[in-house]
This record gives sequence, structure tokens and C-alpha cells, in this order.
Amino acid sequence: MAPYAHGSQPLAVVIANLRDATTIIGGGETAAVVEQLGLESRFSHVSTGGGASLEFLEGKELPGVAALLDA
Repeated sequence: MAPYAHGSQPLAVVIANLRDATTIIGGGETAAVVEQLGLESRFSHVSTGGGASLEFLEGKELPGVAALLDA
């Protein structure tokens, strides 16, 4: 969304330029900003799963990951 681009775009550039850091994008809107700037390859991981990313950070079990671990 254009009104938020003034903060999102410069922040994405700063994070993309970090060296020796694991950089992860979590969320569709944030992933879109990184894609629009052509910076996807400069991040360790880009995910459109914002809600799942937050649940992972909270320590909650993710059903898809649990199913893989059970296999």
C-alpha cells in the first residue's frame, strides 16, 4: 500500500544489505514489497505465510510441520 511504502521500502533495503545475518520475510504484503524492489534473492527466506510465521515465533505447533515430522 502506497501510504506505507515510505517506511517499508527503505527498511527492506537496509535488511537486504545486512551481511552475515539470517534475514527472513514473513507475510504476503512484506514479500510483495521485497519482490517489487527485486530483493528476494538477498533474503535467506521469503514466506507469504505471515500468520504462520507469527505462530512459529510464538512457539506454537504448526500442523504442516508436525505432519512432516510424523512421516
